Amino acid sequence: MKTNTSANAVRCAGVQKHFGEGDARIHVLRGVDFEAKQGELTFLVGPSGCGKTTLISVITGLLDSTGGSVELFGANTRQLPPEEQIRFRRRNLGFVFQQYNLLPALTAAENAAVPLLAAGMKRREAVERAKALLVKLGLENRMDTLPSKLSGGQQQRVAMARALVHEPRLIVCDEPTAALDHATGESVMELLADSAVHPERAVIVVTHDNRVFHFADAVAHMDDGRITHSEQRN
Repeated sequence: MKTNTSANAVRCAGVQKHFGEGDARIHVLRGVDFEAKQGELTFLVGPSGCGKTTLISVITGLLDSTGGSVELFGANTRQLPPEEQIRFRRRNLGFVFQQYNLLPALTAAENAAVPLLAAGMKRREAVERAKALLVKLGLENRMDTLPSKLSGGQQQRVAMARALVHEPRLIVCDEPTAALDHATGESVMELLADSAVHPERAVIVVTHDNRVFHFADAVAHMDDGRITHSEQRN
C-alpha cells in the first residue's frame, strides 16, 4: 500500500465555509489546512458535526468555499471556467456519497457504469466494465437488480463501484463502511487501499469506523471546523 511519493493530491489552505448571514451565520469550516498525498489512503476523522462532510464537499467542488484555497494535483480548479471545472471533476474525481444517490430506474450495473457513459463510452462496454468491478465487490448475483431491491450494504457497494469504475485520480468516500458488516467492510477497504497504490492517485475516507483504521496511511483529526492534528501511520 505504500509508495515513496510526497506530492500532494489535495492541498487546502485556510479553507472557510459559512452558511447564512448576520446573526444567523454558522461557521462550519474555520480555516482548515489539510493535505492528502498521492499514493496514500488518508482518513479524515472527528465527531459528528465537526465539518468533515462539508470539507470533502468543498474539496470535490460540490460546495464553494467562503475563503481560503483548494488545489487538486497542483491546480486551483476554481480558476477554471465552469465547463472545464465539470470536465476536470468528471475525469479526476470519484465520490462515494453517504446516501448512495443511486438512480432508481437503473440496474446496479447501469448505475456503476454512469461515469463511463457520461464520458462517452459505448453502453455495452461501459456496463461490462462495471460488471467486472461489481464481481470484485461480491455483487455478481445482483448486477441486474434495481436499487429498491438491494440492501443498504449492497447499495453502498454499487456506489463504490460507480466511484472507482473510471479510475479517477482522487477518490473521496463519506462513511463507506457504515452500512457493511465487518467482512464486507474489510473487502471494500482493501479495494480502496489497492486504488491508492498508484503513485498518482489518492483516496480520502471520512469515517467513524475504528475497525478499519489500520488501513490508513495518514489520519487527519478534525474538530470544531479545524484540523487539530495529523499523523502519518505508515
